Amino acid sequence: MRRLHFRLPDLPRVREFAACGALELGMRKEAVDDFVIAVNEVATNAVTHGDDAARVRLWSDSGEIVIEVHDGGTWKPGPQPGSVGGMGLWVARLLASDLTLRVGGDGSTVIMRFPGKADV
Repeated sequence: MRRLHFRLPDLPRVREFAACGALELGMRKEAVDDFVIAVNEVATNAVTHGDDAARVRLWSDSGEIVIEVHDGGTWKPGPQPGSVGGMGLWVARLLASDLTLRVGGDGSTVIMRFPGKADV
């Protein structure tokens, strides 16, 4: 399992971590950009709406790539009425095969699953 702790200025490192990790775990090159977009949206939410520090973990499970973003805050999913932004979680949900959001006393956790090994 790969891990990275990050803050807002570290988002470029999060994108690099996600791209490199996905390729190492066998994601098709054509799918990596969408994967990185989803990860970036959730990671950005974590450090702007949750807590100023967060962590990302990446691993493979039954042929899928799983990525988890956790922060110590509690943020609400989806755009607020009248807001200009707030579409990050919606975008991530469209790009991932599955997305789970857990909000509780220990913070917010988003787990996303994506197709893993490229077909040969």
